[in-house]
Amino acid sequence: MQQRRTRASMIEETRTKLVTAARRAFSQHGFAHTAMNDFTAAVGLTRGALYHHFGNKEGLLLAVIEQIEAEVADRLQAVSDAAPSSWEAFRQRCCTYLELALEPEIRRIILQDARAVFGDVPQAAQLAGIAALQASLEKLISEGIVAPLHANVTARMIYGAVTEASFWIAEPDGDPETRLDVGLQGLERLLSGLLPR
Repeated sequence: MQQRRTRASMIEETRTKLVTAARRAFSQHGFAHTAMNDFTAAVGLTRGALYHHFGNKEGLLLAVIEQIEAEVADRLQAVSDAAPSSWEAFRQRCCTYLELALEPEIRRIILQDARAVFGDVPQAAQLAGIAALQASLEKLISEGIVAPLHANVTARMIYGAVTEASFWIAEPDGDPETRLDVGLQGLERLLSGLLPR
């Protein structure tokens, strides 16, 4: 039993080292310009360890994305929890998602590299984001703050709008700060349409 736990902890330690090193390298150099030999050697591992645990460089990128997305979900939940009202919790959650596009690590790994490599945000992250928005909308509808509507499809539409705006803010060309301001203005107008007239 002890030997199994030791082996499991060694596996977890190796995975953690690889994900941590890859996350740092992808953030600094981007996925395309990161050589596997460089970051595996930096943590005393081989390319074989990477292939064994993640299949390939793309599998490792996916693990990094999942880690960052989990952290983003926690941050968004913390923003919601700290808000003074249900409406502000929903509104600030959406605004914060756009603001995260300015953070260098999120901008490069999630909003540039993930899309370049996989074509979109991984489905698990999408579904989690939509579910959180849907739960917020259902609460707002039950409280009479938001006009009755189909919460699932509306959550999908808002998620799509916020995600696409984040991709636009994070594009390598252009001024991300100015784009964020424009995005936040558009988001405020979009969200205000949910309130009863």
